[in-house]
Amino acid sequence: MTNLTNLTITEALKGLESKDFSAVELTQAHIDAMGKAKGLNAFITETPEAALEQAATSDKRRANGTAGALEGIPIAMKDLFCTEGVQTTAGSHILEGFVPPYESTVSQKLKDAGTISLGKTNLDEFAMGSSNTTSHFGNVINPWKRQNDDADLVPGGSSGGSSAAVAARMAMGATGTDTGGSIRQPAAFTGIVGMKPTYGRCSRWGVVAFASSLDHPGPFARTVKDCALMLEAMSGHDPKDATSANIAVPNFAAALTGDIKGMKIGIPKEFRMDGMPTEIEKLWEQGISWLKDAGAEPVDISLPHTQYALPVYYVIAPAEASSNLARYDGVRYGLRVNGDGQTLEEMYFKTRSQGFGEEVKRRIMIGTYVLSAGYYDAYYRKAQRVRRLILEDFEKAFEVCDTILTPTAPSAAFAIGENEDDPIKMYLNDIFTVTANLAGLPAISVPGGLDSQGLPLGLQIIGKAWDEETVLRVGGVIENAVDFKAVPKGI
Repeated sequence: MTNLTNLTITEALKGLESKDFSAVELTQAHIDAMGKAKGLNAFITETPEAALEQAATSDKRRANGTAGALEGIPIAMKDLFCTEGVQTTAGSHILEGFVPPYESTVSQKLKDAGTISLGKTNLDEFAMGSSNTTSHFGNVINPWKRQNDDADLVPGGSSGGSSAAVAARMAMGATGTDTGGSIRQPAAFTGIVGMKPTYGRCSRWGVVAFASSLDHPGPFARTVKDCALMLEAMSGHDPKDATSANIAVPNFAAALTGDIKGMKIGIPKEFRMDGMPTEIEKLWEQGISWLKDAGAEPVDISLPHTQYALPVYYVIAPAEASSNLARYDGVRYGLRVNGDGQTLEEMYFKTRSQGFGEEVKRRIMIGTYVLSAGYYDAYYRKAQRVRRLILEDFEKAFEVCDTILTPTAPSAAFAIGENEDDPIKMYLNDIFTVTANLAGLPAISVPGGLDSQGLPLGLQIIGKAWDEETVLRVGGVIENAVDFKAVPKGI
């Protein structure tokens, strides 16, 4: 039998339909892979027994003709999605042991489509990070290694547990959330595909909030078509989420026609930055060449407010985080640190001091500062105005182009601890991705090749609002041109 963990979702669905193997066999193969790759620390909570029960039920549904669109596919769930009866921690000590009595809309939709959950993946605490090194449950390790170097590398963040699980063949797909690049950057670092849909395409209900106006649930998979299949299952209007759009969900996989003849691809001049690594520049030029060969026309565009994107993001995101995280006070759920004779205020102080990690505290403090009296207008209100200008830049650009092509990240994966002495260095990992979050636009990262050290690099395609189909189509063309077959060591 073919190594089942090397199959794509599309291939596995065909194999299940033709009875080459069962959902139980497919699930067991991935559970075994999880056992062999425990050293990557990709999962916080594993649920093998429940997964095998779900798989047996899945086989019965397929046998009686009621199979869902993703029937029998084993996936991983980022530990930011609330899952009924299964611990949900957001990678934080303050939520350790919290077991939700309800299911997030996205995870429920995937269940309804027939997927099997293998467990909850590790992440930067409350999704705050670009390296997956801020989790209370320890670093996630990228399954990739540099040539002639055994240093452990970051998988990207915040969704690094999900990206590592898919890249290491522990799961066929996974959910992630993208607030400033937290699906696309980990996808680039681990050599897989990651998709951030339009804001409002996937419900945020039941997803532990970081920055409510920037958080985007989305899928990871090893191919563009697999991402399209997952995204279709995850999408749809949700009356429980006021920001969920009542817009029909297309057949995303059907958009992968490979035909982009006559399409105009925007190349933003502001993304050609001083000091950009030569390999990133070459990759970008190669991506342009691939799209030209497929019949598309590159056009120069300008996104003049790009230079303000990171400062705007690091005002708005911490401000929203400081508000969202105020609910973790030790009173209703999660960690409570008690002491003899302490007042309620002392209990709040001790619980939050011990429950939150350093990066979360840093962002709460920044956010509280920019929202405080005397600084709200100077920082937060001004950032919101510039955010609007960033959106208008995209609207003008899309008058002359259909999609935009950029690098996904300014480097390949770096070693654990390499950039942690300077938070600003870490924040710069989001330099190519944050604009799409600020504007709420769909974007995908597709593997573009390997750097000189044998590490994967990604190309990003950004599209118009609600036009995931074009983004996926262009991504599929790049995927076919690259024919990325490299795998991490040991896989």
